[in-house]
Amino acid sequence: SEDQLALDEVIVVGYGVQQKANLSGAVAQLDSKELSNRPITNISSGIQGLMPGVTVTTSEGRPGQDNGSIRIRGVGTLNSSDPYVLIDGIESGSMNSIDPNDIESITVLKDASSAAIYGSKASNGVILITTKRGKTGKPQISYNGYVGIQNPTAMIDLLSSADYATLYNQALTAEGKNPRFDEKEIQKFRDGSDPYKYPNTDWQDLAFRTGVQHQHNVNISGGTDNIRYLASVGYLNQSGILRNSSRNQFNARTNLDIKLSEKLNVRMNMAYFNNTYSDPNSCIIPGNSNLLIREVNIVAPWIPYKNEDGSYGTVSDGNPIAWLDMDQTVDNNIQNFSGTVAVDYQIIDGLKASVQGAYITNNQHYKSFVKDIQYNPIKYHGPNELTETVYNWNRSNLDVLLNYDKKLNLHGLKVLLGYHLEKYNYYENTMFRKSFPNNDLTDMNAGTASTQTNGGFTRELAMLSYFGRINYDYDNKYLFEANIRADASSRFSPDNRWGYFPSLSAAWRLSEEDFMENTNEWMNNLKIRGSWGFLGNQNALNDYYPWMNTYSIGANYPFNNNLSTGYYQKNYRLASISWEKARTWGIGLDMTLMNKINFSMDYYDRKTTDIIMDVPVPSEFALGAYKDNVGAMVNRGIEIALGYNNRWKDWSLSVNGNFTYNRNEIMNLGGVQRMINGNDIKQIGSPINSYYAYKAVGFFQSDAEAQAYMDKYKGKEGYPFTSDFKAGDIIYSDTNGDGKMTSEDRVICGSKDPKFTYGLNINAGWRGFDLSAIFTGAAGVSRFFNTQMYGEFSGDTTHPSTAWLDAWSTENPDGKMPRVAVNSPSSSMNTVSTFWIQNANFLRMKSIQLGYTFPSEWIKPSGLSNLRIYYSGENLFTIDNLMINVDPEAPEGRGSHYPLVQTHSIGVN
Repeated sequence: SEDQLALDEVIVVGYGVQQKANLSGAVAQLDSKELSNRPITNISSGIQGLMPGVTVTTSEGRPGQDNGSIRIRGVGTLNSSDPYVLIDGIESGSMNSIDPNDIESITVLKDASSAAIYGSKASNGVILITTKRGKTGKPQISYNGYVGIQNPTAMIDLLSSADYATLYNQALTAEGKNPRFDEKEIQKFRDGSDPYKYPNTDWQDLAFRTGVQHQHNVNISGGTDNIRYLASVGYLNQSGILRNSSRNQFNARTNLDIKLSEKLNVRMNMAYFNNTYSDPNSCIIPGNSNLLIREVNIVAPWIPYKNEDGSYGTVSDGNPIAWLDMDQTVDNNIQNFSGTVAVDYQIIDGLKASVQGAYITNNQHYKSFVKDIQYNPIKYHGPNELTETVYNWNRSNLDVLLNYDKKLNLHGLKVLLGYHLEKYNYYENTMFRKSFPNNDLTDMNAGTASTQTNGGFTRELAMLSYFGRINYDYDNKYLFEANIRADASSRFSPDNRWGYFPSLSAAWRLSEEDFMENTNEWMNNLKIRGSWGFLGNQNALNDYYPWMNTYSIGANYPFNNNLSTGYYQKNYRLASISWEKARTWGIGLDMTLMNKINFSMDYYDRKTTDIIMDVPVPSEFALGAYKDNVGAMVNRGIEIALGYNNRWKDWSLSVNGNFTYNRNEIMNLGGVQRMINGNDIKQIGSPINSYYAYKAVGFFQSDAEAQAYMDKYKGKEGYPFTSDFKAGDIIYSDTNGDGKMTSEDRVICGSKDPKFTYGLNINAGWRGFDLSAIFTGAAGVSRFFNTQMYGEFSGDTTHPSTAWLDAWSTENPDGKMPRVAVNSPSSSMNTVSTFWIQNANFLRMKSIQLGYTFPSEWIKPSGLSNLRIYYSGENLFTIDNLMINVDPEAPEGRGSHYPLVQTHSIGVN
């Protein structure tokens, strides 16, 4: 049956494969059908909602930069929590450099038992991507392609000129000032009778468009008993939803398997990736489109895009559409090549040796040109300027493996011994000039030499590892696994360079016991398992050499009555710094019922100690902070997966759901109780990414109530508010009850990381038709969108959202927003409070696809063996409870993010 095949399924694990039924660790795997044919531009977005314990947040849809962040079993450290990604066993700079059509499977190693074989790089989980390979048979040519359109999932709804002018007048009047607009002017805004003097400019409509993307992949595969091959080429073109944003990506891959003799085999892989992407450049703080998008969202609608004479309408920062009209972009080109050669030799029956060498090189060229603009006779932006940066990194790997696999009667034994050597080099160089003769000469040499600046650096790392694994099973009932890895890294001093990372796991297949024989008809598999182990992390060290004294140029020393530039010591040596360590244990249950229902549940506990943090040095030493192993935190959680699979006659149905609960808690911050950074806090006993703000408890309903509040608190020490309160302002609670309002009344109020994530994957088929849908969501998550996201009332340079139509007033005392205040003088607008930190729980239809596969007898005369057409949609709708129309996964801030996209496409296989 299909379910027996599922039990016999081979799962990719570190340096090998195992039968699913015999796994004792926590592992999740997706096959290629979960990603194929979907209009996804990166793998991280494609796996969202499909595996328990894997949380993906996709915040933006910027072409070429739309990668989602991946967290496996939560945030595991105060530093980088990115998982370790390998493609065909080789570390990859990004899992998004591979064409989804080339993927055979994706495996996620979640616990110490499964991940410890990767030692110091595995503390945040491991993602193993396996690519497709050729199969014996005649050559087969496959084509997969689609074309689609894209639009934002959500855009902030902004006030019209008439509504903005009306509310602005009300705010001015409430403050005893004269209104700016009379009723006749507001009517002209409303009826559009004078679009130059009284415009209603839709800045969003001028900046954004319907994007178009298309992707194509062709592969040829086949082979004989001695040679099997697969070659693949892919192309992705994307015109982003923001004008002048685009992406052109080319992928090529060849996988070759050669049988030289009965004992000797060779595997060769080569892959090339070329990604060119552009983003419209801002004239204010250039480098990407962030500030441009912010200007689109904040310039008042009564400012014209263009004046009647054809010149640009402007505010103090200029005109964001003029920046787009100038076609000035930030251009990036990334080229990545990887090559692998592996030799397998069967020494004797059950004993195999393998040697694998790999080389990866990655080159990136960044170019940002900002043009000078004469908006109108009195407004100019300049001079023009150019920034270019060249990045290069390369990595060389050597792996030597010895595998022993033998079955003797009821005893099964597998032994793996390995050696790993790795060298990594990084180079970066940046150049800058301005005042170019015109906007068409964009070579660095054309800029004025006296304006130039430059900088650059190199880094190198080396790593040496020994590792081993033993798997033992008795009668396929009792399963044991032990792993050990020893890593030495050049990041640490020679006396403290080695780290050791062991793990143990065991499982008991109760369904194979004689006393379970009566349940065999409906209980096909029942397994309990447990694991324990240590993992490591060295990626917190961005400076690469924390054990060496660090010097910086830039100090001035007096010599012969002159100041001469020299070096000074920036940090001092700390030879004792070492790996972050993650102790993980967990228990799990796997069950299959009636060959149709699959259930699994895991509980895990991961304690990370020796977290690397900056430790300040007393100012009298004139040294910067040094890094030391002083932090600690813990993650605990539950994962549940439940699936149903069935076939009857012409119908098929599968429903798979997953649910994850995770909570992290800080245990040590290097001797301090808490660390506050604006509205963010790290505090012992609380989650890592917590918000810290005043507690909002409603609005003042009268000036008298507001005055009584100020009479009670204002004159006391530590009073934090700079503006007087009025009716309609937010009331802040004295949370500690000391009779004063101070910064100590702020409370921890939510986290950026969700407590709960869940997904649902439905697949149905009838004859040639197939339908699939993926839903994903999160709960227990908060987002802080500051007042600039909602919009302020400062005249020409602000554009409020429609949320302000329900602002508090004497006529609307039940309004959801505080009173409207000019130039944000109210403490409602300039104080971070729980009012602005919102519940960002959501449910999203991540994907839906409807396809039809033509009967083989229809297409056989044309020479085709398979033909399928389909419609596919991504991010079709989202249910949330936010006060403004913004995507719940959007990054916090002031409305400068590139919107996440919704995609509709049609395609063919």
